[in-house]
Amino acid sequence: RVQQWVRCSSYFTSLLSHQYFKTENRTEMYSDVITAVLPSVNNTNLTEPVNFTLQHKKKLPGDGMVTCVYWEGKTSTMRWSVDGCWVAYTTDNYTVCSCSHLSTFALIMQIGEWLNRMCVIVGLFFFALAILTFLLCSWNPKINNTARLHLCLSLSLSHLLLLWNEKYLACTVMAGILHFLVVASFVWMQLEAMQLYLLVRRLTKVQVIQRDGLPRPLLYVIGYGVPFVIVGVSALVYSDGYGATEAGVCWLSQKRNFNWALTGPVITILAVSVLVYFCTYLQTFQCLRTTLANMKSGVSQSTDTRLIVFKIVAQFFILGCTWILGLYQTNVFFRILFIILNSQQGTFLFIVHCLLNKEVREEYMKWLTCCCSKKREQRSVVSLYNKRYMCLTYLI
Repeated sequence: RVQQWVRCSSYFTSLLSHQYFKTENRTEMYSDVITAVLPSVNNTNLTEPVNFTLQHKKKLPGDGMVTCVYWEGKTSTMRWSVDGCWVAYTTDNYTVCSCSHLSTFALIMQIGEWLNRMCVIVGLFFFALAILTFLLCSWNPKINNTARLHLCLSLSLSHLLLLWNEKYLACTVMAGILHFLVVASFVWMQLEAMQLYLLVRRLTKVQVIQRDGLPRPLLYVIGYGVPFVIVGVSALVYSDGYGATEAGVCWLSQKRNFNWALTGPVITILAVSVLVYFCTYLQTFQCLRTTLANMKSGVSQSTDTRLIVFKIVAQFFILGCTWILGLYQTNVFFRILFIILNSQQGTFLFIVHCLLNKEVREEYMKWLTCCCSKKREQRSVVSLYNKRYMCLTYLI
């Protein structure tokens, strides 16, 4: 067996710059440059791929993706290339690369900002539609949409803040506001779960009846008071916990387990939400059996109840399970899946609470009819003006 010889060439890192890697994403050299050769053997391709481990220079950011590359120096355009190399396994600290040939290798980290920004912008658009719908629709005075309205507001502001460049806002303040908004989103999700549980006691409309739900002042106190207390206590316990992380993101520090200031409340809220949704699910089917047994309008009630059950399950997956993916971002697939699903929470909420709501669809039809009628009136006025102008011109 031929003995392999590998020599590390750290000084190549500055010589063979990451700018030679042609991509639209922002790139960064993320490891030392190594060269692997077989002495006295002039080979280019191997019968079996060779694996080698490269240590990361720093922790991989959430929106970053590492790529195994080799230096292609035999062509007229010297550059870093990915042909014949791929990522076998990656963690926050190191990456295992597999290549079908020997050459000079390195890790290039690509910041896929375009994917994150594009998805967040699309999600913000549907957040805006949902918020405007909740505000402008002619709701029944007995109906309380406070929980889902402020849920959309908290989520949209947190997503909007993620697009903000830290140069325009102190990173510490930005991290604190993000912490507050994320916790507030989960608290409002829990309040919405409680409202859904109270809803199933009255199977009239697929919305929350105010007299059967929580009072609006109490919703405000819980929805924003609890996150304020959590962030305030966290800042008092460890004031240096907010700021730029090793990945260059304005977020919670990993030191002194400060990330539990977010993880702890989130896990607690998700656990309580699972219990509440499960109780709501059982209560709904119990009410359904009672309704079908005692009422003649069982078909209509059955349809409403099934829609309630669908909204219960859909909202749990939209608001709960997408955040669970954030705990498993060591894999590139889960990282991209988290970016897409988490950024599209506004889209999913708009579909579930607006498009699937009969009253909202009727309001949309009224708006469209009103807009079309106004355009017709404007056209008729313009047409009448043109006729009078032509008649006057003829008389002159």
